[in-house]
Amino acid sequence: MASSDKVVETMIVGNYVEMETEQKPKNMKTKLSQFFWHGGSVYDAWFSCASNQVAQVLLTLPYSFSQLGMLSGILFQLFYGLLGSWTAYLISILYVEYRTRKEREKVDFRNHVIQWFEVLDGLLGKHWRNVGLAFNCTFLLFGSVIQLIACASNIYYINDNLDKRTWTYIFGACCATTVFIPSFHNYRIWSFLGLLMTTYTAWYLTIASLIHGQIEGVKHSGPTKLVLYFTGATNILYTFGGHAVTVEIMHAMWKPQKFKAIYLLATLYVLTLTIPSASAVYWAFGDMLLDHSNAFALLPKSPFRDMAVTLMLIHQFITFGFACTPLYFVWEKAIGMHECKSLCKRAAARLPVVIPIWFLAIIFPFFGPINSTVGSLLVSFTVYIIPALAHIFTFKSAASRENAVEQPNKYLGGWVGAYTINVFIVGWVLVVGFGFGGWASMTNFIHQIDTFGLFTKCYQCPPPSTSTPAVLSPQLLNGTASPPLHHPHLHPH
Repeated sequence: MASSDKVVETMIVGNYVEMETEQKPKNMKTKLSQFFWHGGSVYDAWFSCASNQVAQVLLTLPYSFSQLGMLSGILFQLFYGLLGSWTAYLISILYVEYRTRKEREKVDFRNHVIQWFEVLDGLLGKHWRNVGLAFNCTFLLFGSVIQLIACASNIYYINDNLDKRTWTYIFGACCATTVFIPSFHNYRIWSFLGLLMTTYTAWYLTIASLIHGQIEGVKHSGPTKLVLYFTGATNILYTFGGHAVTVEIMHAMWKPQKFKAIYLLATLYVLTLTIPSASAVYWAFGDMLLDHSNAFALLPKSPFRDMAVTLMLIHQFITFGFACTPLYFVWEKAIGMHECKSLCKRAAARLPVVIPIWFLAIIFPFFGPINSTVGSLLVSFTVYIIPALAHIFTFKSAASRENAVEQPNKYLGGWVGAYTINVFIVGWVLVVGFGFGGWASMTNFIHQIDTFGLFTKCYQCPPPSTSTPAVLSPQLLNGTASPPLHHPHLHPH
């Protein structure tokens, strides 16, 4: 088995080294370009996973804590963090299995990015491919929509001279520039900066809440309602379900077989951001968060807060690129442009992908409810149920288990342990994530449509007659709340 692993490693590394060393000489410009632009190391993959995993959701986790209570909030983060890491590990195993089989058949991936639906097709056939493609594309489409809505919400928090719908038009045009980023190789500097931004914001939330202290008469009464409880749990499921782009990130690595533990390490780092920030904000403001779903809304205006808002705004652009790039690849393959070497032609061909995202962001500007709905209906299948089932069916025969490129870890019980964990994940996510979570999030989503209507011009903006200062209004950056029960006298300032 060890010699077989060595053959696989040589094969995979050989391919990438060949791809990387083709274009020499190495002048200073090339070196700088490679340093900032052309990443494929283990560290690049770690930065990509960590920065992609938690973005705007960082601001809505304190709201989830107010729905779940402190203990459930922390336990769900740890639980879904572990579940997400396991299914990302399964995806990495299936990718290496698929790629090894194809390279033994002398298939060349030099100008082709392998995607999750192709892994499913190669290992399990066209029906699995179609299901995987449908769920993955829909999830990434709405993931991109969420980032676009979040951009409009963030900038409105700083500048309310234009309404949110107008800001959505403007940021749709800005985010369309991601068509020029060829692949995940080229996110090196962006993913590094993205992680710095979320790290700053998380520690700003933590420190600012502790300095602010608890508000007078603070209450921590959650959980109180089943709908709120499961909406909060689904938001956390969504938080740790950021590995719909795992295959693309792996394919951008020089040594994809080294990915195994990267997602777990990225999750552990993300937990050092999400648990302290959500706990501190909930400790300080308690039940007020039920009506103020974005953490920024409760903290006093300061240069530090403005910096955090600005950094999160930039991060939305990066996350939009992460979510949209796999869609660009799917579209390129559909129209036969994927192996075209002209960057400008590929960029022009990708533009039609941005238009439906732009349109959906204007129809459904309900940023928070879309988070929970996407989490329960799409993330539950895309990144939890389908990978677990695909692993079970790929290795169901004794011969396939014996010849597997990657054997399950013996400390987790080998094949029996892996199957047991997979069956548990499928059962849990189907019942709790999809079942209860779907019911709660759809109830909330329909409530938004009934209250605000489609194409609303400025979702959850304060009414013009309000005497409350704009910067303190909870609606400006509202994340996942139902329409806030707005009580001006509850404001701390």
